[in-house]
This record gives sequence, structure tokens and C-alpha cells, in this order.
Amino acid sequence: MKPLAVSSSTLTTGLGAGRAVTLAGLRAGHTGLAPARFMDVALPTWTGEVDDADTITLPATLQDFDCRNNRLAWLGLQQDGFIDAVQRARQRWGAHRVAVFLGTSTSGLLQTELAYHHRGPDGALPASYLYATTQNAHSLAAFTAQALGLEGPSSVVSTACSSSAKVFGNAARMIQAGLIDAAVVGGVDSMCLTTLHGFNSLELLSPQICRPWDAGRNGLSLGEAAAFALVERDSDAPQGWLLGVGESNDGHHMSTPHPEGAGAIAAMQMALADASLAAAEIDYINLHGTATPSNDSAEDRAVCHVFGNSTACSSTKGATGHTLGAAGGVEAVIALLALQHGFMPGGLNVQTIDPALHVNYLQHNRSAPLRHVLSNSFGFGGSNASLVFGAVR
Repeated sequence: MKPLAVSSSTLTTGLGAGRAVTLAGLRAGHTGLAPARFMDVALPTWTGEVDDADTITLPATLQDFDCRNNRLAWLGLQQDGFIDAVQRARQRWGAHRVAVFLGTSTSGLLQTELAYHHRGPDGALPASYLYATTQNAHSLAAFTAQALGLEGPSSVVSTACSSSAKVFGNAARMIQAGLIDAAVVGGVDSMCLTTLHGFNSLELLSPQICRPWDAGRNGLSLGEAAAFALVERDSDAPQGWLLGVGESNDGHHMSTPHPEGAGAIAAMQMALADASLAAAEIDYINLHGTATPSNDSAEDRAVCHVFGNSTACSSTKGATGHTLGAAGGVEAVIALLALQHGFMPGGLNVQTIDPALHVNYLQHNRSAPLRHVLSNSFGFGGSNASLVFGAVR
């Protein structure tokens, strides 16, 4: 594919709001994870919550969209001058030529959970509950487009953990087809009870803080996040370049990855081919790295198959938690930070590297000039996406 400019980006996670706070937290080895306290849920696990999500007030013109997910989106949009960057793109290309493609897994499901808690004597949901602008998956894109004054195509991808990585592919295809000139991409996923209890029922939650690539890893730590990037046909001052997108679906199992990483291998190989790069030209890989036994094992096999065991790799979910539908967007922005600052974050919480895993997993931060970074996002149902980003030269 022809390289596309990433002219602005931002992220808000349990680690903090904005690129500078995130970079400082990663450099210091901080984590945004803490023992779960969301709505006093009685589960022995750790979560990465965004404390300010409950204190945000949406503008009066956007009140119909009021729910935790869209409040988190609004908080995220206000960081790093992102709104101003989008307005410049709107003036340059025209509002109808800037699209909105975002990922989420549960959207505003919490709003429905709360509505069910307040049903009337006849079982009716409260009149104040607005499904279309809160829980509906497209609520996120509609909210973002209206908040930013954009009139181009808009859609939401919901493919579990690969959602907000796959939207980079949507943007690339639409720009290459000449239908748009720029797109706001990324994703937002917020805490809800269904997610917490659902992952608990699957026995995927760790009672301790998550430990990707550790010999004793026993599950993930959930997080929530908002991440956005502005992808444009070209830019005079990009933060980085989107060079390649690889997508696959191996359909192996509803919630368990293919043991040999078949779909992951295909996605990484397609991303490299799309970027016209050899595996040896990737300097760092941000792994999907959820810290479940099966995920890390399958991804390790897949990465070794494509890259061998010399390319530096790490998972940043020990810092942010697994932000589900927002994970691809979060880790894409972290990949851009890595390129801009020549910084590879070490994976947190590892006590002993699993001897059965063989990638070059970084336990400590490393500084080095980076040319190309690959970011992996592998979701339930075998939905896989890999993104290749390049540094500005």
C-alpha cells in the first residue's frame, strides 16, 4: 500500500490521559492496574479503570449520547490537541471527505445494565434510556462524528480485541479507493458488568495483576480506554506512517486462539507484504500479549514462525490492562510513541519468563533508533489484525 500519514494521535487509559503521561508512565514502569473496584464488583481481579470517566460532562448538544463509553471518548478526544488537528483536516479536505471508523466491543452496554436496575413495576425500562445513542454500537461513531463536525462515512467495527486495529484497514482502503482523504480511527471500550462477569465465567481473569509471558501467568487484567488517530492521504508533519495492514480470520474457536497461531501468522505476513518489508526490517513488535496461557503460547509460536526469535517484543497490557475493543488503537499509539522516541517498553510484572516461549521478550525498557514497528491485535473468533508503522525520516 502507499504509506499514509498519521498526523495526530492520542490515548487515555488507566495509566493516564494523553501521550506524554503514557510515555512517562511506560518509561517509569508504572501500571494503571489496581484491584477491581468498579461498581463494587465482588471479583478478585485487577482492572485498569479511567477514574475521570464518571466525572465528565458532555456538551449540551451531545447529551443524548450520555453514557460511560461516550464520556470516555470525549475525555480522550480532548487530549494532545487532537480536536484541533481534526479541525485542520476538515478545513483542508472538507467535512464530507473525513471519515470516522472506530472499534468497540460493548459500546454503551453499561447504560443498558443501569436501565435494567431501574425498571418500573411493570418491567418497563426508564423513559430516559436511549438505546440508539448509547448502547447501539454505532453510537460511538455517531457521537464522535457529531462532536468533531465530520460528515464523511462512519462505521463501527466490533470484532472483539482486534476491533480498533482493523479500522486502520478500513481507512486505508477507503483512502486508496479515492472515497475519502482522511479518517479518524481508533476505538473506545469502557467497563461494564457483563464484560467483567463474562470473562470471569470463561475463567480468563487473573486474581493477580496480569503477567504476560510469565511462566506462572494465569489470566488477563481488564482495562478501559479511548484511543484515536488521524490518518491522512499525506501530511507535512506526520507523527509516523501507516505502512501495512494485515487481517485474517482463522475461525478456530469462539474464545480460544489457534494453537499454532495460524491466523496470526497470516495477518503478520500480509502486513509485511502490504508494507513491502522483510521480517528482518521490523525493529520492535508490540505483542497482543494478554497473559492467558493459550494466547501467549499461540502468539509466541506465530511470531517465531514469521520473525524467528531475535526481534525485540513486549506486551504493554501489564501497564494498561486488556482494553478489548480499544486495545488495537491503544497499542497503535504506543507503537507510534516507540517510533518517535526510540523507545521499546519492557513488559511489566514478569517474574520468570516461561521457558516454553521463545520470542525475544523485553523485561526492561530499551532505547534504540526504530524504523519500523509492528503491532498485533488478535480477537475472539480468530479475528486477527497486524499493523506496520514507520518512523518519520
